[in-house]
Amino acid sequence: MGILNAIMGNSSEVSADKIAHEFEPILIEGEVIVKSFKLIRDMFVFTNKRLILVDKQGLTGSKIDFMTIPYHSINYFTKRSASLLDLDAEILIWIKGASQPIQRDFRKGENINDVYKALSTYVLA
Repeated sequence: MGILNAIMGNSSEVSADKIAHEFEPILIEGEVIVKSFKLIRDMFVFTNKRLILVDKQGLTGSKIDFMTIPYHSINYFTKRSASLLDLDAEILIWIKGASQPIQRDFRKGENINDVYKALSTYVLA
């Protein structure tokens, strides 16, 4: 089912142990990964201090953008879908001082709710 989710664009939870080596060079002392989700090549990584959005670019994914968003910088966020029959959904995150939200697109699937719930958990804590 994991391959089918990736093909359909659904996010899937990834264990912190599985990605720890990739993030070790950018985590600060005392920071740990608490939850992460993979969406084909991109990721939402929740640490005890921030949200890291990973955007793998290009055909080979050789260029990787790591965007750090401290939880306290998030003004608000939205989960949006056009209708029950809509195959696409998105999460929009508004950051203090930015005029446009950060947007991440998802295919229809329940896992967008898991990402939204994690975002709620760490931003509202």
